[in-house]
Amino acid sequence: QVQLEESGGGSVQAGGSLRLSCVVSSYVYSTGCVGWFRQAPGKEREGVATTVYTGGSGTYYSDSVKGRFTISRDNAKNTVYLQMNSLKPEDTAMYYCAVGGLIATRCGMAAKPYPYWGQGTQVTVSS
Repeated sequence: QVQLEESGGGSVQAGGSLRLSCVVSSYVYSTGCVGWFRQAPGKEREGVATTVYTGGSGTYYSDSVKGRFTISRDNAKNTVYLQMNSLKPEDTAMYYCAVGGLIATRCGMAAKPYPYWGQGTQVTVSS
């Protein structure tokens, strides 16, 4: 059973930075992905950034965060990070870490193909 634990959320002013961490336990895929998703109140869960975790390389970003957010992994520590810079009020959301398989050699940005999820960490950006 995959277990995911997020940390690093908090409250910052616009323009600030935060780094989220996701510790991945009992990873089950020989080739697979870890992704960061977010969900604001009243909105659907959306993909923010995903990365190949095992069996290859590749990172993917939503257009709304490209150039501001960076996803990285440290397999020795079983941890995936999301460095968030130049934060905007519209980045306010609950951020979730998720694990899933590759889709046609890529890591998808849709939430549905990811079967394993963490509990989330809140990010609040004030103007």
